[in-house]
Amino acid sequence: MDHFANVYVAIQKDMPEMGYLSSITFGKFGYSPKGSFQNLAIMKYLFLLGFFSLFSLSVLAQSKEVTAVAKAVERLRVAMIDADKPVLEEMVSDSLSYGHSTGRIENKDLFVGNIVSGKSDFVTIQLLEQTISVVHNNAIVRHILDATTNDSGKPGTVKLKILLVWTKEKGKWILLARQAVKIP
Repeated sequence: MDHFANVYVAIQKDMPEMGYLSSITFGKFGYSPKGSFQNLAIMKYLFLLGFFSLFSLSVLAQSKEVTAVAKAVERLRVAMIDADKPVLEEMVSDSLSYGHSTGRIENKDLFVGNIVSGKSDFVTIQLLEQTISVVHNNAIVRHILDATTNDSGKPGTVKLKILLVWTKEKGKWILLARQAVKIP
């Protein structure tokens, strides 16, 4: 008996375009004059099943990366409150462009130095309405930053819209750019 013959497939009742529950015998190479319509319907069904399986795997991979970026954002938030120099230096790119709502731009050294020295002192930071979009090895994060500050010993509050651009290097998400804008 040839291994292409006598394959039986159950067709579900809830798929009217494929007919009612029955079994179909495929001839050599999957062709049978009697069941050619059903063979086509089965091939479509199997194609769609495969496509959606691959799509699901892609969504799972995307969600894994979104979770990893969210963890990096949270780790950066805590490091900024704690003024943790080693963590800040590890988490930001050597090419960092850190934009403030006033228009001031800082590089990595200025950003880390200002946090560690207390010139930019975050007492609390809440991140609201956060969205994360991962595209290849880059991530775009948007949120509202609601914080209490003590910049250079002056207590204050700040509420800003933030755009962060993260990039994945050597398996780790690092901050490449940040821009803040005032909320009108």
